[in-house]
Amino acid sequence: MLQETQTPCEEQGINITVSSGSQNNVEKTSNIGGISGDRLLAFIKRVERLEEEKKVIAEDIKEVYGEAKAVGFDVKIVRKIVKLRKMDKEAMSEEQELTGLYANAIGMQGILF
Repeated sequence: MLQETQTPCEEQGINITVSSGSQNNVEKTSNIGGISGDRLLAFIKRVERLEEEKKVIAEDIKEVYGEAKAVGFDVKIVRKIVKLRKMDKEAMSEEQELTGLYANAIGMQGILF
């Protein structure tokens, strides 16, 4: 089991976290210029953890689109519908109106979007 101990070095303002076990990670943090190294490191670790979770979720989404494609759905259209469902009605209406206006401006009358 991994155990961590902290030893403050007050004269230098450095906290050293030493992990015992199969991993030897030494992270030195300090309070410099009013910035708490420990607090900053906690934020950084949270972001790193969330980035890892985001990668896993992105892979899951990719798999779902792959499954949809495998059973015959056009993934490009599925993605478009997902995008539209995220939009509020006003934004969706505005996008459809502008798309129709632009299409008509270049001679694409009667095209449904």
